[in-house]
Parts: sequence; C-alpha cells; structure tokens
Amino acid sequence: MSHLLHLDSSARSASFSRELSARFAEVWRAAHPGAAYTYRDVAAAPVPPIGQAWTEICDALLTEGITDPAGYASVVKTPEQREAWAVIEPLLAELLAADVVLIGAPMYNFSIPATLKLWIDQVTFPKMSLAGKAFVVAGARGGTYLPGTPREPVDHHERYLRDFFAGHYDVRDVTFLHSELTNALVDPRLSPRDPDRIASRDQALLTAEKLAANGRES
Repeated sequence: MSHLLHLDSSARSASFSRELSARFAEVWRAAHPGAAYTYRDVAAAPVPPIGQAWTEICDALLTEGITDPAGYASVVKTPEQREAWAVIEPLLAELLAADVVLIGAPMYNFSIPATLKLWIDQVTFPKMSLAGKAFVVAGARGGTYLPGTPREPVDHHERYLRDFFAGHYDVRDVTFLHSELTNALVDPRLSPRDPDRIASRDQALLTAEKLAANGRES
C-alpha cells in the first residue's frame, strides 16, 4: 500500500507553501484511494532540537557499524538516550513508512525554516539510506531565485535540500514546486511583478496536480 507523509513548516497558517502541499496531497489521495496518509505540522507542533544524547546515539551507530534503522534502538542505553529516542522513534517511523514524502517548505532568509531543520536533524543518522522514496518539496519564495536571475547564487533553499536528500538519504527522486514572488502582495517595490506572482502560483499548482495524479510532471 502506498503511503504519503505530508509535512508543513510555514510559520503562516495560510501560506503559499501550505496551499501547494495541500493541493498535492488532495490530488494524490484521490488518485490513491485507500492509501495511507500521515500529516505533521512542524510549525504548529515544533520538534525539539537534538541534544547530547542524540549525538551519543549517532556515535554508537558509527562505532558498531549499524546502518539499518531497524537496529538503531539497540544502541540506546542510558536514561538520557532513551528520552532522546522517545522523540526520534515516532518521527523516524513516519519517515520510514512513507513511499512519498511531501514537504511544505517556504524560503526563509535564503534557506529553510528552522522548524524543518529541527525535524531533519532528528530523523537523520550516519550512512542511512532512503533510496527508493520520492520527495516533493512545495516551496514559496518572496522574490525569484530561478536559474539566470540575480538571486540564483543565494538560493540555499532548493540547493540545500537537494544536496541533503542526495548526500544523506541517497535520494535523487526529488521534485521542487515553487510559488515565487509572493512578496509582490505586500512589497510596493515588487507590486509591478504581481502578474508574474500569479503566473508562478498557477503553474506550481498545476504541476502539483499533474505530479500527484500521474507520478510525473507531464
């Protein structure tokens, strides 16, 4: 049975990234009747930051050469490590159960929200592989960071996530959906670009629908 894990991380309750991720999830669930669906809002219910015990678990996994997540719990020994594992275990179980991981991730200060980074830290361990899973990132940016634009070099949002999924999870099946120029709604300097904002949003929603329905962009 297919399983979709849906995360949102925007600080806004009504945001473009949430709109995009919700559209993808709605269409995906309609296209996969009976499939499992798990939703987690890491902005509304933040994941705690990693601590010393988490680092000890990582060190023990490296020392013992454990790369299969099924064996992670075997290195949890101390009360502090068991407390850390109580946070990790449900988050990791959700991630491992999913075939498709959908992440609503706006760009904040050229990168991802801190709430999303906290989740990433908790569910990432040495030499783990999630090969075979597909990741979809529903993003929103105040400006435009597309290839060839002046701000492309400071896009540490898509670049970071793409490099992270490949480098830590061995996942290269990643699709990014971006609603750009969202600040045209509030920044007078960008208001002339509002037609571009609308076009970007509409195209991102259309691509989300096609991808969710067909498993591909076209």
